Amino acid sequence: MPGQYHDDWSVLLKKVIGNIVGRSVLYLALVVGFVSATRAQNDAEKLYKAKCIGCHAADGSANTKAGRNTGAHDLRLPDVQKETDATLIGIVTKGKKKMPKFEEKLKAKEIKELVEYVRGFSNKP
Repeated sequence: MPGQYHDDWSVLLKKVIGNIVGRSVLYLALVVGFVSATRAQNDAEKLYKAKCIGCHAADGSANTKAGRNTGAHDLRLPDVQKETDATLIGIVTKGKKKMPKFEEKLKAKEIKELVEYVRGFSNKP
């Protein structure tokens, strides 16, 4: 039947277009998510370099003159990495021993991003 053939193609075309649109939306969401995550990582890295690197070193080892003089913790070690995010956020926010407080210098979001960045040191020797 001529009408049936047209209807079948119409249904198939709608499915194909729907599939393409759905995949495009998913792809766009993944790209936007990746870009956002990358941007947050870059921002956290900049913050770390500006505020933390002097004592904790680029690799988190605390192998700097200031780090040795203040007894800064090696951020790569399991005893630091096992701390909860809340504990690390508290230390960065309020300070601890010779660690200065950053509650008036950084926003809560920035401190959280720094903690996430420091978590990346657990994969390094």
